[in-house]
Amino acid sequence: MKIGVIGGGQLGRMMALAGTPLGMDFAFLDPAPDACAQALGEHIRADYGDQDHLRQLADEVDLVTFEFESVPAETVAFLSQFVPVYPSAEALRIARDRWFEKSMFKDLGIPTPDFADIQSQADLDAAVAAIGLPAVMKTRTLGYDGKGQKVLRKAEDVVGAFAELGSVPCILEGFVPFTGEVSLVAVRGRDGETRFYPLVHNRHDSGVLALSITSTDHPLQALAEDYVGRVLSKLDYVGVLAFEFFEVDGGLKANEIAPRVHNSGHWTIEGAECSQFENHLRAVAGLPLGSTAKVGESAMLNFLGSVPEVSQVTAIADCHLHHYGKAFKAGRKVGHATIRSKDMATLKARIAEVEALIKG
Repeated sequence: MKIGVIGGGQLGRMMALAGTPLGMDFAFLDPAPDACAQALGEHIRADYGDQDHLRQLADEVDLVTFEFESVPAETVAFLSQFVPVYPSAEALRIARDRWFEKSMFKDLGIPTPDFADIQSQADLDAAVAAIGLPAVMKTRTLGYDGKGQKVLRKAEDVVGAFAELGSVPCILEGFVPFTGEVSLVAVRGRDGETRFYPLVHNRHDSGVLALSITSTDHPLQALAEDYVGRVLSKLDYVGVLAFEFFEVDGGLKANEIAPRVHNSGHWTIEGAECSQFENHLRAVAGLPLGSTAKVGESAMLNFLGSVPEVSQVTAIADCHLHHYGKAFKAGRKVGHATIRSKDMATLKARIAEVEALIKG
């Protein structure tokens, strides 16, 4: 079976690493000349809207998936005329637009921060008056890792904020006084079978995920699975989906979903019976889903800008290095480490060892 992937970054690369043992081959459509997934398959260098090359991809593969939501929904809809594509164009359309996404959560009875659609500075002024400050303004599409957003803390921050974010459609969200940030990675097959990984606790630095630690018997696991299940069913979803939540007053408030394999699920490569990448491929290919049970205690740390010396990382007990093969650049995700342990105390000690390498 040959899988087409829209996007050739590290998520596509790790997908191919998981699919190769299953006898799968890969073709990546990506405009970047140095797409890091190209070492694992054919690289079709083209823009995501290039219909001639999209047709080429469709003619070569058995099905198509995508590695990130920056792909236009129109691209997926076009490809769907010629080859199966999972997740669907409709799922992507909703998940990549924060207004559609938050509106869906509201319709499904999933708690969210107060939010408003912003099409102009006047809309922003009115929304701030209704929702209050502090609040967070985000572009409706394409913002990620802290990009395309601004925290509004005082009245002076509101002045000119619409233009500051590019005068593009935005959403304003009331600030959430959360006690923690967690995410749930789930997978749903073509037949509707659904499995969930354990909730993970996330720590972000400057809007970028720095650390994810898996939980054991989290008291909000069942509630998170309920909320995620509602979304999967509503979208008739196929593949892996990640849902980020705020922990608030002993419950959960929705932050956002990602219609793809997710950074906070990277720990599953060594830390679960079947990784999120393999399970995504199993789902889109119509194969039985694998176990989402974790193997001991696990954590994932991102390497931003550079990767520490390989010998130093691998010298840490049960620490697994993933180098993405990307050029080093400040703030860029260029690798991660998965750490495992039989107990949480040892896990935290090993996390501290890796963090010392990152700082040092």
